[in-house]
Amino acid sequence: MRKKDDEKKQNIKEAVIKLILEQGFHGASISKIAREAGVSPATVYIYYENKEDMLRDIYQEYGEQVYSYILNEIDREMSGRQLIETLIRSYYKFIKEHEEIFSFVEQYSSCPALVNNCQDIEGCSQIFNLLDDLKEHQVIKDVDNVIMFSLLFYPVKCITVKYFNQPDEAEAVLTELIGLIQETLLDSDQQGID
Repeated sequence: MRKKDDEKKQNIKEAVIKLILEQGFHGASISKIAREAGVSPATVYIYYENKEDMLRDIYQEYGEQVYSYILNEIDREMSGRQLIETLIRSYYKFIKEHEEIFSFVEQYSSCPALVNNCQDIEGCSQIFNLLDDLKEHQVIKDVDNVIMFSLLFYPVKCITVKYFNQPDEAEAVLTELIGLIQETLLDSDQQGID
């Protein structure tokens, strides 16, 4: 078996993202990916058993990167208001700083046939655990985590797309969103705490 090379693997991942974003999942064949990465198709198979395995592994790696980025901004000593603002703003910042990775993760996660084969992403579980902890300590209301997760993150994607090249407008809308979500999710005792 030939030796694995981190640089080649990174080139393959970058080729996958580029081709998927340009041509979709079906347009990104192993031969096109190999050509774009500057390797042979046989080299791709050193790293990945097949295309589905490759897409799943790359999705999981970059999905973890999204959540790791968000979680690194969190301090458990923050107030509920600060936590909500930090979750929203760090997600927005990640999208702006890592547009291609974000686009790949979004495209992959919106394809049920592909994403259902993925194991749970650890970072997502950690955010759910954070939400459970906040509910347990009566910082936020006892709302289903899927609903809470959707309220925190889905609108940020919409704002980023709508105001991508309008940072002042995006900032104003993000600030409004943060206030609405704080008002919606914070337990009534936490509403006035900063």
